[in-house]
Amino acid sequence: MILDKYILKNHFVPFVYASLSLMGIFLLQFLMKFADRLVGKGLGLWVIIKLIVYNLAWMVVLVIPMATLVATLMAYGNMSQNDEITIIKSSGVSLYRMLAAPILASVVLAYLLFLFNDDVLPDANHKAKVLMQDISRQKPTLSLTPGVFSQEVTNYSILARDVKPKTNLLYNLTIYNYSNPTKIDIVTAREGKLFFSKDQTKLIMDLKNGEIHQSDITDKNLYRKILFDKHRIIMSADKFSFQQSAPGGPRGDRELSTTAMSVIIDSLELIKQNTVSILDKQVEKYFFINPSTVKTKHQNRNNKKAVYLNALNNVTTTKNILLSGYNRITFLQDRINSYWVEIYKKYALPFACIVFVIIGAPLGVKVKKGGFGVAASISLFFFLIYWAFLIGGEKLGNRNMLPPFWGMWAANILLSFIGIILIIKTVKETKVIQLTFLKKIIPKKLKFLSPKSE
Repeated sequence: MILDKYILKNHFVPFVYASLSLMGIFLLQFLMKFADRLVGKGLGLWVIIKLIVYNLAWMVVLVIPMATLVATLMAYGNMSQNDEITIIKSSGVSLYRMLAAPILASVVLAYLLFLFNDDVLPDANHKAKVLMQDISRQKPTLSLTPGVFSQEVTNYSILARDVKPKTNLLYNLTIYNYSNPTKIDIVTAREGKLFFSKDQTKLIMDLKNGEIHQSDITDKNLYRKILFDKHRIIMSADKFSFQQSAPGGPRGDRELSTTAMSVIIDSLELIKQNTVSILDKQVEKYFFINPSTVKTKHQNRNNKKAVYLNALNNVTTTKNILLSGYNRITFLQDRINSYWVEIYKKYALPFACIVFVIIGAPLGVKVKKGGFGVAASISLFFFLIYWAFLIGGEKLGNRNMLPPFWGMWAANILLSFIGIILIIKTVKETKVIQLTFLKKIIPKKLKFLSPKSE
């Protein structure tokens, strides 16, 4: 029991450190990718915080298995480097026994990650998608350039010959109002002030010392001129103020739980069976025709050309019906595969925590290096293998070129097999893995990251 606590304690700090480091990398990548969509939108700090928090969900799902591998390599690498593994073995404890507590902890971690992946992640993905759509629809805050007409406000064209950005004061204004297509409405003013209403839904312009010129297209004899000292124009600000949509709306496969996707799969399978049944009837109708019926038709028609044209039309109709049915079945099967891929992914990613403990422990013992640089380098190699299999399997599974199960679980099965072999060889105390070849690969500027030998 004391040994288990000690081994888990060696895992804890590297796990937290690796998780925070990887989360920082993913977060920085996210901000760099979406910075151009956020800058200049006039968004509040709370909106940006919510967007980041919603996107942290998918980062957690990816980071936890990766941090597990880094922590396992560092824990067993430090213990092996300090000869603690040798001392524990000399007391009669095998590597299998030393793996018991970490594997049990990884099982618990995988279960918690699955609950997070199935319950929290779909809602977070949906809210992030809706919020990003709302942000993408918003235009930047209204900006007026002196001497240039601005048509950013709906139904209005605004010209200010002099603009004071700090005070929002405008001078020598000309405003065209197009809200009523049958009327011509032109407003001029010597001075004006532009600001938003408190709820950010209206754009208000207070004008001083100006004129309003109005005429009617339907009545050319009607013309009106109004002089004013003060006048207020209230315009819609829906393109300039951020408004978040209410929750709801259609959800994609990454925004649903396994239960919801299973229900959808059952419905799609039923529709697919009905489509296949209808297609089978059409095939029987057009390809299994009674010969006597065909003979009668031919006897009643003396014009061979009409017979050929009728046959050609039947062939064309049959072709269109078969292609339409085939395309519909293919579409339904692709949708079913995409949902199965997401279901298997929700199980495969948490299970990777167990796989990375199995493969990380023997590697840490054999390498005998517990530094973060070495652990990160080895982890990166296995991460690339895992994500290559995962992404490739997802693409092949969605295109019906590979069963969804194998597309999502191939990486786990392969790495588990490699890990078991490494554990067996480590127990038999085969040759220690040497990392001297890395010195030729690592640039000289980065060699200071490698742990120094004592």
